Amino acid sequence: MSAPALSPITLEVVRNGLYAIAEEMSVIVMRSARSPLLKEAGDLSSALTDAQGRLIAQGRDIPIHMGVMGFTVKEFLKRIPADTLREGDVWFLNLPEVGGNHLPDVKAVRPVFFGGRLVAFAINLAHWADIGGAVPGSYVPWATECYQEGLRIAPIRLFSAAGPERPALDFVLANLRGRDEREGDIFAQFAANDVAARRLHEIFARYGAETVLACFDRLHDESEEQMRAALRALPDGSWEGEDFLDDDGVEDRRIRIKVRVTKRGDEASFDFSGSDGQAMGPVNTTYYIACSGVYYAMKALVAPDAPPNEGCYRPLRVIVPKGSVLNADPDRPVVGGNHETSQRVVDAIMRAMAQVIPDRVQAGGPTTAGLLILGARLPDGRWAVYYEVHGGGEGATAGKDGVSATRVHMSNVMNTPLEVVESEYPLMIEELALRPGSGGDGCHRGGLGFRRAYRVLGSDVTLTTMIERRIVPPYGLFGGKEAAPFRITLNPGTPRERDVKGKETLKLAQGDLVLLETCGGGGYGNPTDRPIAAREADRREGYVA
Repeated sequence: MSAPALSPITLEVVRNGLYAIAEEMSVIVMRSARSPLLKEAGDLSSALTDAQGRLIAQGRDIPIHMGVMGFTVKEFLKRIPADTLREGDVWFLNLPEVGGNHLPDVKAVRPVFFGGRLVAFAINLAHWADIGGAVPGSYVPWATECYQEGLRIAPIRLFSAAGPERPALDFVLANLRGRDEREGDIFAQFAANDVAARRLHEIFARYGAETVLACFDRLHDESEEQMRAALRALPDGSWEGEDFLDDDGVEDRRIRIKVRVTKRGDEASFDFSGSDGQAMGPVNTTYYIACSGVYYAMKALVAPDAPPNEGCYRPLRVIVPKGSVLNADPDRPVVGGNHETSQRVVDAIMRAMAQVIPDRVQAGGPTTAGLLILGARLPDGRWAVYYEVHGGGEGATAGKDGVSATRVHMSNVMNTPLEVVESEYPLMIEELALRPGSGGDGCHRGGLGFRRAYRVLGSDVTLTTMIERRIVPPYGLFGGKEAAPFRITLNPGTPRERDVKGKETLKLAQGDLVLLETCGGGGYGNPTDRPIAAREADRREGYVA
């Protein structure tokens, strides 16, 4: 049966309808979730795929998640055959090897039917503030195997058309801290997928299944052609770039991420064979995350206007040997690899592509989650787990200075308001200010990092860090200077002052002060070329220490 002729008007209406559904899903999770990590910071993403699991639309969410979710449904279908799925099912999973990244990012997958036929999937991802494991918040800096990191959820159906599958739901919740909060987040994910299924049904009912499915194929083809056209505009060649992780939390050694980018005609390959082997500690990651980093970098640098779907990524080939830090064995720990190693992938590509498109790349910045987790046992015995990521100074570019106190590349979450922190957790924020002098000098200077100080008000509190750019600082480009690295200090200016490692867990006492100073951004170009007027503005506005 030949595909129906598509009106360009119909195609645009369907295209924007799909984007609107993905956006609405994320709004629903934020408006109905229990945890501040979701309802305030927005550590979540939403997407739609076709019946084969091919990405067709996504919300404007977090790049780390979106590349990964292009694989999740495909891998899910290898374990749960399509003919066993039913209307109203919602399946939950977090296994990294099932198109995933790390255990706290739990995906909810709902098959969507029209006229009894499977036509699409709605999928959303939410970062659960705790997924069990050895420490509150489920980040275990000293982990050497995956089983220490928390509950591993193979695809399990938690909802059917009849409602919650209570025994399965209770099994999951029994293994987590903060049961009530997690249950609220689970129901928020269910609600988002439920609305998405109804919205998709409305589109299929209005235009007919064959027309909408033809739109899916056309959207893929259009994005593919846009990416191919963007690649054709670049010169052919091969370029190498590398970046380093500070350490893996277990061994005190840097870990190399190296890429060779080869571009021929309208295709490009990214070979990570020069990267280090899998690590002992939790900075390993999956092939899917390596792809996510590649997809993000090429979208940002080469084809920013191409809609991000399966077709957009067809011209890009990613080569990652098994057993490497970017394609580790399934029993290796991976919790930090999701947002730390993925950023090294992007920085390595940036440094490679600086050789061919220097006007489009930016110097190094806060390419780390800058993660602090404060887990507190409350007087009534409940757990409160505060998970916060921290940005820094953006790297400068050929055309502008870097922005201060922001997040770049693979991270896209928001700050948790101070009022929420102080009302929900036994903490007080005593300082929040820019960090003078933290940006790298250059013809264009890097942005500033910031200082944030947490006073501990409770008596049973655990601090966990998962931070990069503490030892290997953000780099400058083309003569620009590197920026000041991250620094974490416990009880600064007191006899109990100590430096906190980038990957560490420690017990805090009531009254302790944790001071986080985030990195700046690297400079771009020779500092001697910076205009005098800009130098004077730097001093006047506090960019110079």
